[in-house]
Amino acid sequence: MPVLTRLIPSPVVVDIRPGALDDLASVLSDQRISHSGKLAVAVSNGSGAQLRERIAPALPDATWYEVGGGTLDDAIRLAGAIKAGHYDAVVGLGGGKIIDCAKFAAARVGLPLVAVPTNLAHDGLCSPVATLDNDAGRGSYGVPNPIAVVIDLDVIRDAPVRFVRSGIGDAVSNVSAIADWELANRVNGEKIDGLAAAMARQAGEAVLRHPGGIGDNDFLQVLAEALVLSGIAMSVSGDSRPSSGACHEINHAFDLLFPKRAASHGEQCGLGAAFAMYLRGAHEESAYMAEVLHRHGLPVLPEEIGFTVDEFVQVVEFAPQTRPGRYTILEHLDLKTNQIKDIYSDYAKAISS
Repeated sequence: MPVLTRLIPSPVVVDIRPGALDDLASVLSDQRISHSGKLAVAVSNGSGAQLRERIAPALPDATWYEVGGGTLDDAIRLAGAIKAGHYDAVVGLGGGKIIDCAKFAAARVGLPLVAVPTNLAHDGLCSPVATLDNDAGRGSYGVPNPIAVVIDLDVIRDAPVRFVRSGIGDAVSNVSAIADWELANRVNGEKIDGLAAAMARQAGEAVLRHPGGIGDNDFLQVLAEALVLSGIAMSVSGDSRPSSGACHEINHAFDLLFPKRAASHGEQCGLGAAFAMYLRGAHEESAYMAEVLHRHGLPVLPEEIGFTVDEFVQVVEFAPQTRPGRYTILEHLDLKTNQIKDIYSDYAKAISS
């Protein structure tokens, strides 16, 4: 009788706890990821570099590479630099840009990637995608999942609070993204990967329903786990569908229309998710999502991130063009300018009451 199962691409190690960084060397050795200790460690000149002094003594055979930014050229240069070495793995230590550069470089030279994020700004820390700036703007490149993810909650607490807030918005937006996926299934027959949807939905709901706050280790643990699960959900489905719907289309529209004024990824996704929930008629869910986002210090109205109502209407109208072929509530309703204005007015009143 055949065994009807499938292999799920996921990290060998997920270590999320206070002080996890201090055990990085032993974790990698115990799991046979790098028994020799020969690692290529990519760091930024910011948070990653500050941690180098702390962990370098435990990694005596590692070579450290400082990465200037988060561009495709930076990632290609990093790959070229580490290609000549005989390493067991690449470690990305820093924020999202460094992790993405390290992901791309590791894939290019055929080495496993160990992600050691220093903030929780978005769900890319464990996703099969590297987002890098290029000559055309910004591109997404398919890469293998990290072989290990090590998240030190003490380091996360020391990061600027805006990064945690951004991660909250990105995680919570899963709830809206799954609703869009289900809509596409009902209307167009788009296939849903039930496992990926379950993982992404539960990740978003766990953050949305948690009573704690940004300063609580328990809450940070749940948020970190949610972002990891979201990344794995994308690997399971083979694309970003479990975590990207109208919420992310609105985010992309902000970035494209107002590149010099755009807020953080998670702030825009959270706002987009709350509005998208209202668009689909889930008014109570939208109000609750807005309440939770506000409790954590995230925006739920465009003026809270420096945009006028007319600019937000422009963003919503343009948003479907950012992801051709993706069907969400925005494509379903196909709203015109005046319709968006009217619905936004009702939304603003509903979440303020």
